[in-house]
Amino acid sequence: MRFDWRAICGPALTTAAALIAISVDRYFLAIPDPAPLFVCIVAFAGSLSGLASGMISAAIAVAASALFFLNHRATSGYDTADLARLTMLAVSASGTAVITGLLRKKLMDALARQRTHPATADRLSAALDQVDIGIVLLDSDTRAEFINRAFRDYFSLPDEKADSKPPFIALMYHGRDTGAYEMPEEELNAFIAARTEMMRSGDSTPININLADGEVLRFSCTALPDGGRMLSYTPVTDLVRRTDDPARADYYRSLRGGRGRSVARHLRAAE
Repeated sequence: MRFDWRAICGPALTTAAALIAISVDRYFLAIPDPAPLFVCIVAFAGSLSGLASGMISAAIAVAASALFFLNHRATSGYDTADLARLTMLAVSASGTAVITGLLRKKLMDALARQRTHPATADRLSAALDQVDIGIVLLDSDTRAEFINRAFRDYFSLPDEKADSKPPFIALMYHGRDTGAYEMPEEELNAFIAARTEMMRSGDSTPININLADGEVLRFSCTALPDGGRMLSYTPVTDLVRRTDDPARADYYRSLRGGRGRSVARHLRAAE
């Protein structure tokens, strides 16, 4: 059985403070009412271990105060002032235990939720790295917060550059500089400008992008509630290039490499 020192720390501290206060008051010198000290200990117990520890400490504090007041009287029993002080201590100590205990629970729940977010994000990232659809998540400043493995492979994007959170325009220029697009060089700047404007406006109209290696990707932009964008690059080569000559299947396979497996299967079926 695991020993929970936090749960007994508050009650133990309250008991120790009560015994010290009663002993000093009886055998050495008179001391003032220790009720404020008890309330502080109850608050400490509630914040350290929660509501149960705080309430137990509050009960010990009220019982110790009752003994303390009894020791201050020449006759047995309590007068009205003693009862009033005990009532005030019971209310304040219980209220303190409830407030600190609930605040601690709320804080612990928030911390637990916060700890689950990175784990969920890691699982989601790992899952998106397994699909053949290129995924890019942009923040409201159009910087890439996440780039999955498929996009990096399609555009030969190094991990170091992808992990540096590049802006969207930098990704476009990278594709241009590496010769990723299958289009005349003089058209690239206009193409990049049009794509950037589509992204900024949140235009969700899908367009096809021809890559130099023979792949065809269907680009789509989705506007996110926080002002960011989700960009998807779906491979549609086998749908768009149905007019490829089956007699040149080996040539097309050599152009498209490993990512053209679906095209190769299509061409073999045609053969």
